[in-house]
Amino acid sequence: MAGEPQADCLFCKIVSGDVPATIVRESETTVAFRDINPQAPTHILVIPKAHYPDAASLAAAEPTIAADILREAGEVATEEKIEGTGFRIVFNTGTGAGQTVFHAHAHVLGGRGLQWPPG
Repeated sequence: MAGEPQADCLFCKIVSGDVPATIVRESETTVAFRDINPQAPTHILVIPKAHYPDAASLAAAEPTIAADILREAGEVATEEKIEGTGFRIVFNTGTGAGQTVFHAHAHVLGGRGLQWPPG
């Protein structure tokens, strides 16, 4: 069922504490942690505690939690001191866009110049 933890989901296991992660922020509905394969000096993932396979399904089912992710991404940028130099919030949806973990998540990237378009 949507929103319920999935036994085979890496991010659900991070939420439950069964898989370790370097958590930088946590709210009632979200967890933010450092990416294990950073693509920028600051690369933090912000995920909902509830399981949804991608950002679109999360936004359709739980728009308030989708907004929580964006708010927490901004808080992460402030805490990481990248809000003044700029940062990017990226949601990859589907394998063709580079999504490898099918639990909605936002990448917060910053700390260096970020080119556009990204790839």
